Amino acid sequence: MAEPPVLIRQDEVEDLLHYKDLIPRLEVALRKFSKLDSAEVIQPVRTTVPLQKYNGFLGLMPAYLVHEDILCTKLVCFYKRESGSTLPSTQATVLLFDPEYGNVKAVMDGEVITAKRTAAVSAISAKLLMPAKSDVLTILGAGHQALSHYNVFTETFSFKEVRVWSRRKETAERFAQSTQGHVTVWESVEEAVNGADVIVTVTGASEPVLFGQWVKPGAHVAAVGACRPDWRELDDVLMRQAEVYVDSREGAVAESGDIILSGFY
Repeated sequence: MAEPPVLIRQDEVEDLLHYKDLIPRLEVALRKFSKLDSAEVIQPVRTTVPLQKYNGFLGLMPAYLVHEDILCTKLVCFYKRESGSTLPSTQATVLLFDPEYGNVKAVMDGEVITAKRTAAVSAISAKLLMPAKSDVLTILGAGHQALSHYNVFTETFSFKEVRVWSRRKETAERFAQSTQGHVTVWESVEEAVNGADVIVTVTGASEPVLFGQWVKPGAHVAAVGACRPDWRELDDVLMRQAEVYVDSREGAVAESGDIILSGFY
């Protein structure tokens, strides 16, 4: 009989998962995934179950690394909360399986894993695509993903200035106070992104908040927050001007509102 699964709590994940270890491992995993070789990585497009009653969805995200013999899945509930809601916007759990026997080996809190994995992939994109001389980082949004992106971007790169914008100024101010460095709060997106070299969008918006006319040529935009086909953060002008890179073409054309609604694909 299989041993009961190990439970790894959020604080334990936080202590164990560090960007200096995570980023190189993700680079390897992304490189393997981009080959589209099922002999190396099997990772189907996320399955979603709508939770219309609560304005959310359940996402099921399985993956199997063949040579490493690692089988796992993430289950995440994502909600579009009303402004000022005290309820969480996401709840995530990661399950690690024994691929031979099929039993669950570990149950891990997925909140830190989600935040750090997403931010680390954004940092990898910036490493490859941002201007060689990048001094100004702007973060649009001030939630958990904004903080994880701030942490990895300031740990990995040397920006002279970090800006933040949020729909609610008090939220942006709380975010700025929670960071270890100096962050300036801006009242409008246009002002916040003016002259920015790297822009991270983690707003969860359903309508565009970032417009192409505001973005300087050559700037790198890591668009994270519009993760459903009817949500978007970037306007048509920006999408037409941009060179767009995605980790999964199949996933992007099924789930990315910025790509689908702009007619980019």
